[in-house]
Amino acid sequence: MSDRDDREDAGAHAVTTDGAGHPPTEVNEAATAYAAVRPEVEAATALFVEMVTGLLDDAGINYLSVSGRTKSVASFASKAERRDDHGLLYPDPLVDITDQIGVRVITYVHDDVAAVAELLAEELAVLDDRDMGLETARAGRFGYASRHQLVSVDASRTVPAAYESLRRRSASVQIRTVLQHAWAEFEHDIRYKGTVPEEHAHELDRRFTLAAGLIELADREFSAIRDRLQMALPAVAPGPDERDERISSQDLAKFLASKYAGAGWARTDHYTWVSGLLLELGITDVDALAEVIAPVDGADLIERMGYTYPPGAVRRLDDALLATFGTRYLDLEGNAHRRPSLEARLERLAAG
Repeated sequence: MSDRDDREDAGAHAVTTDGAGHPPTEVNEAATAYAAVRPEVEAATALFVEMVTGLLDDAGINYLSVSGRTKSVASFASKAERRDDHGLLYPDPLVDITDQIGVRVITYVHDDVAAVAELLAEELAVLDDRDMGLETARAGRFGYASRHQLVSVDASRTVPAAYESLRRRSASVQIRTVLQHAWAEFEHDIRYKGTVPEEHAHELDRRFTLAAGLIELADREFSAIRDRLQMALPAVAPGPDERDERISSQDLAKFLASKYAGAGWARTDHYTWVSGLLLELGITDVDALAEVIAPVDGADLIERMGYTYPPGAVRRLDDALLATFGTRYLDLEGNAHRRPSLEARLERLAAG
């Protein structure tokens, strides 16, 4: 992940130096203080990545990757120096510079960008939320597109003990599609190397704008392809396989696409994982699975769970199995790592 400042800060300029060419003492002090705590910030970054990944996996939202970066001391010092016409932009750098922890989520299709943002808004406290692509579009332009959220652990929520230390911190989360990511990284790499002659700058801008428009079109087409496939995939019963009694990932994906039309796809490994849970329950084919969850009212289940984000197909199946088997589902070996969250969801179902 590139360690660069948010683009909205690009108009700021660095504070002047003293007579010896050094930044002011307060900036040096802030950088020294940040260097001292940076190992703690690095540890918190890893925890935020782990937590966000867990939230996405639990929700059944498809994604390509979740990564993190801790702001470097040099980048922190450079940002601490920035000022506008009214003075320093960050008078208290250790508090005011909020992108010390950066998390990036890359999805395959644009619809999942919104799903990730809605999930984080439900599970965490969102302190700021900017859709850079929407802002660019409102200005009548094509260009940089990414969803930026500043999040923290909601003080009113109970979290696993491993994440308690995050209550004192916030993280800057970028959510974008793989195509948006490719454009942003390439554009940044070209522009910030400073190797483009001035006489070619206008042509460069035009070509980047054209590429951004094509990427927006490609993102729409990818979403349309996924939607069409989800509508077209039938629930096909698997053939016998003596090597593995589990429902195959492909057959389970086809069944769930038919059962929960419109729900987002999950990661491939999630289908494999939930097939293992079904095997523990003695369910080894999609016909048996269909019969087991047939009595569950999917719409009622969503209402009782109170989702504000669109749960993925695997999450909807997970809820249906939880509603059907109750504590037996909690006790499955494959659920041992997430029993507390399942217990909370079971309580929510009972309360509904």
